[in-house]
Amino acid sequence: MFDANTIEAFSERSTPFYYYDLSVLRETLHSAIKESGKHNYQLHYALKANSNPRILKEISGMGFGADCVSGNEVSRAVENGFDPRKIVFSGVGKSDREITLALEQNILCFNCESMQELEVINCLAGGLGRKADIALRINPNVHAYTHRYITTGLEENKFGINAWEFDAILERLKELPWLNLMGLHFHIGSQITDLSAFKNLCVRVNEINRWFADQHFRVPVINLGGGLGIDYKHPDENLIPDFASYFNVFREFIELLPGQDLHLEPGRAVVAQCGSLITRILYIKNGVNVNFAICDAGMTELIRPALYQAFHRIQNITSVEKEIVKYDVVGPICESSDCFGKSVMLPASRRGDFIAIRSAGAYGETMASQYNLRELVKAVYSDELFPEEF
Repeated sequence: MFDANTIEAFSERSTPFYYYDLSVLRETLHSAIKESGKHNYQLHYALKANSNPRILKEISGMGFGADCVSGNEVSRAVENGFDPRKIVFSGVGKSDREITLALEQNILCFNCESMQELEVINCLAGGLGRKADIALRINPNVHAYTHRYITTGLEENKFGINAWEFDAILERLKELPWLNLMGLHFHIGSQITDLSAFKNLCVRVNEINRWFADQHFRVPVINLGGGLGIDYKHPDENLIPDFASYFNVFREFIELLPGQDLHLEPGRAVVAQCGSLITRILYIKNGVNVNFAICDAGMTELIRPALYQAFHRIQNITSVEKEIVKYDVVGPICESSDCFGKSVMLPASRRGDFIAIRSAGAYGETMASQYNLRELVKAVYSDELFPEEF
């Protein structure tokens, strides 16, 4: 990914910055569309992974729908080419302003998470004189086998409607004339690499779908959320996620009823591998037990390692030294948690070397902050560096 020409082009830019390889993004999008198209699955890209406008225009241009979790994400999706009738609005705490904005945009569906939310949307929709299409987000109590902070489908999580609420929800829906139930929605977590979690989800969804049909609530859409993970340890070897195996799990195990369509909401899997955080080494600080490579990027640009203890592959892309040295690669933020990786084996490094922190296209730029009054850093795109290739 980082040949001599790319590194030379980087040298003309001030660091840190997010680097997006648009050829990788396009290859990923083509793969997702090809494999999902074999089964007529509908894809909604989850904007929370990356809401950079250039990235969104690429994704919307391929015909994806959008999965949004805030009113501003709904607006950003529409502004960057997503068809409102392909936008779903998720989230456990939608404000009245956000709901009204989405109603005015005539989006496809609200994924609703509680009785009270149903009542609020019904009231606001009635005030506008238009029906709101909704799906019930169900908590299936299925383990995602992922980090506890990004698990969302267990009874202990704040998300979704639990099974013991089903009867009361259906009775209440009969009294809410401005709502149209058109789907059941599920999402069990993120960065899922054990595909058996999706098999277990399908088994539970089949039970729930049949129960709703038995109550004379057969819906046209079954939405199984997102969550497909990527290979953070070997980004070059597994640059494009195995979409074929992912979609085949649903082909094999989901039991759609006649007239039902399957929708999915990938985010990380679409954008993670196209992005890297590029930073320079400011100082090498050698200690008795630990050598530190202190960079000009920090947890303000990529918080995942500090927040989730997440692994990202770290490369020194300029050093030609043969000696390999162990470093803690850290940032300049005044927090001990501001660390990208401990005991990272790198070629002997020095001030000014470029460090690439890989697989940062998801939950990098979108989670950036200005803590320590730092500036939000810019993005650089491969077609800016090499326009003749695009």
